[in-house]
Parts: sequence; C-alpha cells; structure tokens
Amino acid sequence: MLAAPDFPPAPDAIKPVRALISLSDKAGLEDAARTLAGLGVELVSTGGTKAAIAGFGLPVKDVADLTGFPEMMDGRVKTLHPVVHGGLLGVRNAPAHAAAMSEHGIGPIDIVWIDLYPFEKTVDSGGGFEAAIENIDIGGPAMIRSGSKNHGHVAVAVDAESIGLIVEALKADGTTTLTLRKQLAARAFARTAAYDAAVSSWFAGQLEDAAPARKAIAGSLAQTLRYGENPHQTGAFYRTGEKRPGVAYATQIQGKELGYNNIADADAAYELVAEFEAPACVIVKHANPCGVAVGHTLSEAYARALECDAVSAFGGVIAVNRPLTGEDARAITGIFTEVVIAPGADDEAKEVFAAKKNLRLLITNGLPDPHGPGEVFRSVAGGFLVQSRDRSLIKPEDLKIVTRRQPTPSEIQDMLFAFTVAKHVKSNAIVYAKDGQTAGIGAGQMNRRDSARIAAIRAKEAGEAKGLAHSLAEGSACASEAFFPFADGLLEAVAAGATAVIQPGGSIRDEEVIAAADERNIAMAFTGVRVFRH
Repeated sequence: MLAAPDFPPAPDAIKPVRALISLSDKAGLEDAARTLAGLGVELVSTGGTKAAIAGFGLPVKDVADLTGFPEMMDGRVKTLHPVVHGGLLGVRNAPAHAAAMSEHGIGPIDIVWIDLYPFEKTVDSGGGFEAAIENIDIGGPAMIRSGSKNHGHVAVAVDAESIGLIVEALKADGTTTLTLRKQLAARAFARTAAYDAAVSSWFAGQLEDAAPARKAIAGSLAQTLRYGENPHQTGAFYRTGEKRPGVAYATQIQGKELGYNNIADADAAYELVAEFEAPACVIVKHANPCGVAVGHTLSEAYARALECDAVSAFGGVIAVNRPLTGEDARAITGIFTEVVIAPGADDEAKEVFAAKKNLRLLITNGLPDPHGPGEVFRSVAGGFLVQSRDRSLIKPEDLKIVTRRQPTPSEIQDMLFAFTVAKHVKSNAIVYAKDGQTAGIGAGQMNRRDSARIAAIRAKEAGEAKGLAHSLAEGSACASEAFFPFADGLLEAVAAGATAVIQPGGSIRDEEVIAAADERNIAMAFTGVRVFRH
C-alpha cells in the first residue's frame, strides 16, 4: 500500500486560470464557456468542442498546442500526455511537484468539464459491436479521474449540474472551495464507475456471459425519498438506465411525492398488468396483488378486480394497461387509492384525478414486455443475488393434463389466467380465478395449505360482499406457483369450490396428488415450470 505523501494542506479557495473542456453533448456549452472566458479563464479543448467554442467567438486553445502532439489514430490519442495529466495531477503547493511542472513546462489545469463519449446512447440506439467499441471513452475517464484525485486543486464537472455549480461559485467570488471540489470529485468518480459498469455489462452480454467474474451495478439518482420502508430508514430511488416502461421513467402528473413502498408496489402492479392483452386492472397492496381482472373496458376490469378483496384494496396501488378515460377515473376514485399507474390518461381523467390531491397519477407512455430480457437484483449481507427476469409464458399447448377428467376450454383459460397472476404473488402462492377475474389470493405463507385456506376465505368474503349465496371461488380454477408437496393443499382448493387445478408438478408425491384430484373428479394440469417469487 502506498504511503500518503506529506503534502501541504489543500487551499480552500482556488482561482482557476485554465479549463479543459471536451463534450459530446454541447447543451449549455456557450453560456458556461462565455462565463469562464469572461472571468479570465483560459479555455482548452479538442475537436468538435473546440470548433463550437471558437464558433461562439471565444478564444480557445487546442490541446495539441499544449502537448506538442497532434490528435492521431482517429482521435484515439490526443489527451493521454504528461502535459495534460501533469497539469491535472500536480499538487501545486508541493515543492517537488511544482519543480517538476516548472522543469517540464507543465501548466496547471484547474477545471475539467468532460461528459464522455456517448457509449450508453450508442448501445441503446442499436449501434453495432464496432460502433459501441469506438464509443468507449479512454482519455475522458482518465482526465476525470486525474482531476478528481487532485480535487485539492482541481474542480471536475461531468454533467450540466456540475458545471453549473462551478460557474455559480465563480460568479460569487471567482474561486472554487475545497468543499465544492470534494463534492464534485465524488460525483465524478461515481460517473466513471457507472460508465465502466455500462461497458462491462454490455461486453458480458455480447459474450453471453450470465455470470462474469465481476459484476457492477450503477444507477443515477431519480429522487431522494423521505424515508425507506419505515420512517427510521433512509431511502433513495435510482434509475439503472434500462429503458423499460414503468415507474422508473414514469411522469408524475399529480399528487404527493412517491415513497419507497409506493414505488415498489407500483412496479409490482405494472409488471403484472402488462401480462394481459385485454383491458386489465391490477390492485396491489404491500407488493402482492389483492385483485386482478380483465374486462371489455378498464372500468369493468377495475370493478371486477375490486370485487376480489375490497378491504385490502383500500389505500392500494392500481395499474391498468390502457390509457385512462374520465369514466375510468371516476370509478377508480370511488375509494382511497395511493397510486394509479397507466400508459396514458385523457384530459377528462386528469381533471377527475386532480380533485384527489394526495393521489399520485403516473403516466408511462408504454407497457413493459413481460417476456423481454432483463435482470433482477436482491441484496444480501455482504453481496447481492442476480437472476434473469422471469420471462415464462405458459400456453394451452404447454399443459400436461395428468387427471382422468380433461379440463373444459373455459377451465383452461381460467387456469392460465390464475397461473399468470400466481407468477406475481409472493410464495407460497395460491390463486383462485374464474372468467378473467381473481376470486381469492393467498400469499406469502410458510405452507401451501394455509395459502389455499386464506385464498378461500377471501373468495368466500368476496361472494358475500357481492350478495351471492356461494363463494366467488365456486367453479374456479386454482393455480399454485409451485408443486403441491402433499394433497392437503389441493383438498383445500376443492373445498373452496375449485374444479380445476394448475401447478408445475415435480413433487415426489405427484401420484398421491393426482389420485386425490381423480377421486374428486377434478381436472389438473402440470406446467413443468415453477414461478416462485420470494
């Protein structure tokens, strides 16, 4: 380990004399460059940025004038030179550094403003392998890291907000403070880390390496949160850059600031509602769906979803897969709701929601692809787990009917609907469904039998609330997201009124469970696919 040199303390105030600027996105360049030049700061740049600054009528020096070397190798080599990095890394009040700078004609660089080659945008836009490689910045990260390491003397900007802070400080008294330079350095190191994470993740994907030896996750701050899951916990929300329609890139039309639990629930609800082609509504409470239904309209789908468990729906999160109309909004605002997330909303709907000041309305302008690629992360002590997104899709032809009685076409549809919902319910999960509507949902229990019982209680209460003489689960299909280890869970489903069961199969007691279904004339299908969600 290198020992820390005995450098003099860094000065608090630095009056900059030279700034090196190199930008891919030149938004805001003119105003900042004029301010710096007006304060007597010499501007140094390269390529298109230099041409832009000169086009503003401002004096600007080419990096080649400092180094004595022209840009070469298609621009790959231009700033990787001792004159540049010595000007960034030199500790100006350290005698040995000052002597070296003087001996080799190295002038200090006090401000660095670099936004890096647009690697992420190149990949997002579908650029090929060679285009992505060419947009991996080498000199930019090197200069950012050099300046940030020497933050005692150098102010580093990696985005418009950073240069804005520098310009604001210079307008105030012509200097940058040590506190500001430290803050900028932290931001800069985070940017280069995120950049490298994007490159390494892309490269692993190109090699189809699902488990590289090192894996980096990076995000940009979307918002700080008032607290985490509970008021005594801190919280923040970050975007990873994955362009997946949902809560991360939604526009909040109205309502209070989203909280940690709001965001988690909205994500869970929207991922589930995207599974359905027909107009659909999902109501989520504490990360679990408490009502899911399809209908001819969103209003009908909402009413049917609410029937499943109106008690739990109070204060929940609602997701729909169609743009909202005024009629939909009036239906949804019938009870207290925390968040509504939808691909769109017309003016009448927005006007209706506006009367509910605390309700958050999120518009996404799209639906996530439930069968698209992606990764899911979870932290554990000392590490994190990563897995591919559950992209499973069970079709009628995938079902293996294991009982003597064959399911009817309507039972098959009910089974597939129920299994789709069960994929989004915390394990152990049991879902009763009939005619595109959940009848009862049992979630998060330590054994499958209890989940079946809880789902049956919900279905019975839903039937009573609807004024029926029977449970809403009467004649339903029952879905289990994992196999029944014993016949007891299946028997609870039969007692609740289910006439068909869908489950993955694969238990050592499958024959026992099949025999119990045959004895009660129940149709049962195996999917061969387990959809646990912990």
